[in-house]
Amino acid sequence: MPRGESLYDEYPDHRVDLEPNGARVRVFLGQKEIADSRRTLLVKETKHDPVVYFPREDVRMDLLEPTTHETFCPFKGYASYWTIRADSGVEENAVWSYEDPFDQVSGLRDYVSFYVGRGALRQRSES
Repeated sequence: MPRGESLYDEYPDHRVDLEPNGARVRVFLGQKEIADSRRTLLVKETKHDPVVYFPREDVRMDLLEPTTHETFCPFKGYASYWTIRADSGVEENAVWSYEDPFDQVSGLRDYVSFYVGRGALRQRSES
């Protein structure tokens, strides 16, 4: 497989569903609020736990520093990463986004997600 190609054609049963999530979801690093949104997406992917993605407008992007770390998902594309730097701590490469996702998941553009549970990074959902 050439670098960077989608595997949707080879695995037609693999699904990546993007579902609007109306609940209020917040992310904290220690006591510092990093994200607060009622407009998140719940991403449900075959053989993976659901993951919450936040619109950038609802994230304290001023607390995020881009890194050179990059990963590839054959169903979403290349992920870029950020480190959170706040007075409550630092979490390296704790935030990711698909800047140019594959067409099948183009709705992920301008959304970010967090490695909640890592260090002092936690997520809280409310109805």
